[in-house]
Amino acid sequence: MSRRVDYSLQLLVGCLLFVACSSEPKSLARAGRLPEIYPDYIGVTIPSDIAPLNFNLVNENFDDMDVLAFGSKGGEIRSRGDWADFDIDDWQALTRQNEGGKITFTVRIKAGGQWLQYDDFDVFVSKDRLDEWGLTYRRIKPGYEVGGDIGIWQRDLSSFDEYAILTESAVPGRCFNCHTANRTNPERITLQMRGEGGGTMIQKDGEQIWLETKTDSTKAAGSYSYWHPQGDYVALAVNSVHQSFFTGTGQRIEVYHKFSNVEVLDTRTNELILSPLLQTEDLEIFPAFSHDGRWLYYSSSKPCRVPAEYEKVKCSLCRIAFDAEKGRLGETVDTLLNGPATDQSYVLARPSYDGRWLMYCVSSRGNFPVSQDDADLWLMDLKTGVTRELKEVNSRQSESFHNWSDNSRWFVFSSKREDGMYTKLYLASIDEQGRVSKPFLLPQRNPKKYYLEMMDAYNCPDFTKTKVDFDAHEAYRQVFDNKREQVNIR
Repeated sequence: MSRRVDYSLQLLVGCLLFVACSSEPKSLARAGRLPEIYPDYIGVTIPSDIAPLNFNLVNENFDDMDVLAFGSKGGEIRSRGDWADFDIDDWQALTRQNEGGKITFTVRIKAGGQWLQYDDFDVFVSKDRLDEWGLTYRRIKPGYEVGGDIGIWQRDLSSFDEYAILTESAVPGRCFNCHTANRTNPERITLQMRGEGGGTMIQKDGEQIWLETKTDSTKAAGSYSYWHPQGDYVALAVNSVHQSFFTGTGQRIEVYHKFSNVEVLDTRTNELILSPLLQTEDLEIFPAFSHDGRWLYYSSSKPCRVPAEYEKVKCSLCRIAFDAEKGRLGETVDTLLNGPATDQSYVLARPSYDGRWLMYCVSSRGNFPVSQDDADLWLMDLKTGVTRELKEVNSRQSESFHNWSDNSRWFVFSSKREDGMYTKLYLASIDEQGRVSKPFLLPQRNPKKYYLEMMDAYNCPDFTKTKVDFDAHEAYRQVFDNKREQVNIR
């Protein structure tokens, strides 16, 4: 037999095998309902530069699953196996092709030799890309103690790759959190470490400087930080964090602060800028600069005898002017939302970077919303002052720490909606009119296996424009050298 005939036979066999594998099932029943999938991605809106929305089918016994995803503007991809596991390159080609359109999913399962097809569902692809490399966040066991390899991590949002920035294995016995980049740009980043050998790290253009921010004029070291958009100033809260536990009730824990003030650090001179309006007996907490740096938002509550009077803690949302050129805080405080007057607590103000919106947490009490089951996200239109609850994203459990993408078209937040215990990360879009899409859980390659087996909670999420370049060995050296540069009062 000639090589030409042999090649023709191989080609014919290959074509027949392809047709056999890709042909429609001969016996197909209709379920007449949508599939029950985890995570619930049905009807969500996504950016085109997100990792594949892989999902598991739940509450069904089956031998095989076939999923077809096809775009309203063209293109299709397929996955077959135990769960929907799409090729990353194929997925991203499909989503880019369908920006401003939608992707329809057809799910079929085979059980006992019979194929069953569910009703199709859609996922919408926004015309607005995310334009962020990834997310940063802290992972911690929700056991309320130091230990368990606390870590700050970063995740590539276009894939499933995760990288450690700093973990407890690198700096044993230390508790750290409150990592903050300057408007998603990790060229300017700060991090606080508590306890023995603690301090405030300022990293600018790859150089780490560890500071002692406690002085004779301030009550404690800084935490809960936020960068000024100019990149020279960092606002800090100065506080002490405590925990009390409940017995015989459905609530587990109350987190509270016995004192808290707000100050601003000039990272060029390592000087603190103080104001008597932010150094009162009230609790001033969770500072955040406006998009143009002219205002400093924060929350304030009257002092209470905590933990006994924990239910009386009602935070108001306030702002004070800031002059970056002179390095000076204003002389009056504006109260935007009055906590005691409305019997609510308003915390964690986060202005969008385009200056249009202010997102914040509302709960019945306290200043630590992740421990409040009734904590929800609200939105203020900074043009009109009108506020509304974000019913599109809220659940019966706590919604708390949130941050914006640099283009102000996406936000990330943490939620306990799945089980009331573990915070997980959700993303949602927002348009020019303030319409918010159904949130979606941070994608994973095998989401059910990943989230059921990972016993960590996510908190303090933020977007990052590029991968964070952080030298953990240098952090170890500086932490255990225990040398800190002392800041001064301006």
